Amino acid sequence: MLEDEHLILELRRGDKRALRQIYLKYKDYLLTIAASLLHDYCAAEDVLHDVFVSFAAGAGNIELRVSLRNYLVAGIANRVRDIYRKKKHPTVALDKDCRVSSDSGDPVKSAIFGEEFHLLADELSRLPFEQRETIILHIKGGMTFRDIARMRGVSTSTVQGRYRYGIDKLRTALNGERKK
Repeated sequence: MLEDEHLILELRRGDKRALRQIYLKYKDYLLTIAASLLHDYCAAEDVLHDVFVSFAAGAGNIELRVSLRNYLVAGIANRVRDIYRKKKHPTVALDKDCRVSSDSGDPVKSAIFGEEFHLLADELSRLPFEQRETIILHIKGGMTFRDIARMRGVSTSTVQGRYRYGIDKLRTALNGERKK
């Protein structure tokens, strides 16, 4: 946190190295969030770059009320939401050729893990956007329900409900109870 405050201060002074450090520090994390929300790695990269271009353009006026990480995650989530709102990007399943690895060293366990990963990703993409966004921001993004609620301008109980309903739908679908 202290490092982020120092980087923001340097960024306000016009130090381009600070922007580069922020980008390198958070790019993988933010790309994971964007790819999880969009289910499209190329579109996620575009979102990441759009957010950083906007971030760099407004660097002199940044006043953080939350952590830099949450500020950037909010930028990613807002950009993804804009894409869905404008219907420029249809929801698609993750690429079936996507390689998922397991540290188990056991080919059978790796195959099962890969299959379960694709099943989860497919079911996650079927959830309503608000539920999917809440689950991803909470689990992958590490954001609290309160932070998500503040970012979305809704109550904490609304966010908790979205999370609970989304998890229940995933659990039902993954247990083979989904209606076809």
